[in-house]
Amino acid sequence: MIKAQLNDRTGKEYAVSELIISVSGLRGIVGETLTPEVAGRYAAAFSALAPEGTFVITRDGRPSGEMLTRAIEAALQATGRNTLDAGVAATPTTGVLVRELRAAGGIQITASHNPAEYNGLKLFAHDGRVLPAAAGEDVLEHYRTGPIDRMPHVQFGSSLECTNTTSAHLQAVLATVDIERIRSRQFKVLLDSNHGAGSVLGRRLLEALGCKVTVLGEEPNGRFEHTPEPTAENLAGVLNAVVKAGAQVGFCQDPDADRLAVIDSSGRYLGEEYTLALCVDHVLRQRKGPIVTNCSTSRMSQDLAERYGVPFYRSAVGEANVVDTMLEHDAVFGGEGNGGPIDPRVGPVRDSFVGMAQLLDAMAAREMTISQLAGELPRYEIVKTKVSMPREKIPAALDTLERHFADAKPDRLDGLRLDWPGRWLLVRPRNTEPIVRAVAEAQTEADARRLCDEVAKIL
Repeated sequence: MIKAQLNDRTGKEYAVSELIISVSGLRGIVGETLTPEVAGRYAAAFSALAPEGTFVITRDGRPSGEMLTRAIEAALQATGRNTLDAGVAATPTTGVLVRELRAAGGIQITASHNPAEYNGLKLFAHDGRVLPAAAGEDVLEHYRTGPIDRMPHVQFGSSLECTNTTSAHLQAVLATVDIERIRSRQFKVLLDSNHGAGSVLGRRLLEALGCKVTVLGEEPNGRFEHTPEPTAENLAGVLNAVVKAGAQVGFCQDPDADRLAVIDSSGRYLGEEYTLALCVDHVLRQRKGPIVTNCSTSRMSQDLAERYGVPFYRSAVGEANVVDTMLEHDAVFGGEGNGGPIDPRVGPVRDSFVGMAQLLDAMAAREMTISQLAGELPRYEIVKTKVSMPREKIPAALDTLERHFADAKPDRLDGLRLDWPGRWLLVRPRNTEPIVRAVAEAQTEADARRLCDEVAKIL
């Protein structure tokens, strides 16, 4: 049986049912925990609390997405809503469409980096951002306990099809870079979309920037050629493909294309943490302003903010929390270290296309390779571990850790974060199971691992 999960306002998850439910959506195994009935009721609960208007529906290319689209459309139309089917589209594209079409909200059918047997629903507010925590909790409560109001047949909504899904998003991304400067370089680029939604806009964007493009997994059918999360282990075959294609850079997306990992021309995996830091460096060379990342993201971005003399703010883990903090401080850029850059000029959503455009613009502006650009960044190593612990003992354990590491600066924004010059440690409880996760970053892997090992001994 699949353990259910629920995110609270800090982005943490805890068991509530057989679905993986968060404040901004849900995920499950299609046909087992995620059924058309579940998807329809969740969509109807969202409709009951959203403003008047049409709903945009998109999907990430998984084979189950079309079936779930029909179920969601039927549920929404039964509540009197019109729906706009935008077909296969990236998650950040969904946000742009919701804003451009002045929709009441959006639903992206995606399970992000989960395996192919999963699918899910990600909810978008009317302003084109992933649903904030408070609103998501209201939807969840209505899903669990609230009545679902159906309209009489004469008031049913209707379904329309959106045939131009990418133009607004494309133009928004292009407006943030020097198009002609990038075109003049005629970069050779390999894009690994892995049969997710990323290729729909990915090829179009790269060709608009004058790139010579090789696309792996271009057909968005959800039949992934490798495990979909863009980690070094999962991209082993892509590393060689970058070299074989003679590409100057390799871009790797997750299935809904809100995350981006980078490979250099030698086939070296730079990773997801570098995506955000490289973008931050390029943006701050052009314009100054606050930067926001979550508390588990590499401190490269914090160091860059200090280098350029701009404010840096840290949020709890979770895209919605990052966006809240960005809006609060009018940030010029932000994101998460999982390869999710957020450019408010394009939209308040993690966006792999923003990452690709900014990195190509940086390469063109400075006439440097992606490897050379990465080599200029502050150098850190991250180690991630976990420790088993009964839930009731976690609060006292965090207190013990704070006392033990008395020379560190403590922060309880999300679990316990401890900061020293040049290194940090984050210990967060995972409420879906009795464990805590320890993430440490230092200038060497050995130092980071020692911090995690010390946590394990203490706990």
